Amino acid sequence: MVARVGISGWRYAGWRGDFYPVGLAQRRELEYAAQRLTSIEINGSFYSLQRPTSYAAWRAATPEDFVFAVKGGRFISHLKRLVDVETPLANFFASGVLALGPKLGPILWQLPENLRFDADVLDAFFTLLPASTGQAARLAEQHDSKVKEGRSLTTTVQDVPLRYALEFRSATFAVPAAYEVMRRHGVACVVADTAGRWPKVEQVTADFMYLRLHGDQELYASGYSDAALDEWAARCRGWQANGLDVFAYFDNDIKGYAPYDAMRLIHRLCRPR
Repeated sequence: MVARVGISGWRYAGWRGDFYPVGLAQRRELEYAAQRLTSIEINGSFYSLQRPTSYAAWRAATPEDFVFAVKGGRFISHLKRLVDVETPLANFFASGVLALGPKLGPILWQLPENLRFDADVLDAFFTLLPASTGQAARLAEQHDSKVKEGRSLTTTVQDVPLRYALEFRSATFAVPAAYEVMRRHGVACVVADTAGRWPKVEQVTADFMYLRLHGDQELYASGYSDAALDEWAARCRGWQANGLDVFAYFDNDIKGYAPYDAMRLIHRLCRPR
């Protein structure tokens, strides 16, 4: 089973002259990061619809065996709150996600802290999600004018399964009924390490585990100790031994720890035990 480790986003001004060498062109930052990591979470897609040309450029800038996770749009998760989202979902998929081709990994849906668990709402939302890239392409054809013609992608070369993960921030989701809905739809329950701010739940609800490591001492700011990374490496190996793929993303970006912690975890997972 594969374990992929990376960062949430890659464009951070504070990393320039630190993780990114002095003089490195901004357009080459993704290339530089991708040579040192095995996956990256695209988070610009959370804030706004991107373009097929952007996704295609990101695909071209990364190694052949690289994989991206894509964060679903906040318009769907935070503004529409998962309700009445057929067209917004079509827009999301039409905006170019499929241009990643074989480098498209899990799609992450992050929910706001004030969105409480409702089994019917969650079940209905998961039912709308396309199960494969072929289904996603057909859904994308239903996009509206928010995705302009000529800036949409509604085709895919291969029809392959899609994976989804859910990161909730309301404790009302930390209940067996919510896990049952996720498990029924094969959606991974994100293990979120947030320095105690939001629920930290470890539940197997899909054929993979999805970790978001925001900092264990200070949210978004603290780095991980050797002991902490040893523990995460052991947990990742345990999931792999049980037949689960693992995707782990460091989001402790404020002080620039994320890429270094990601490389340290990769080193632990690659070295002989």
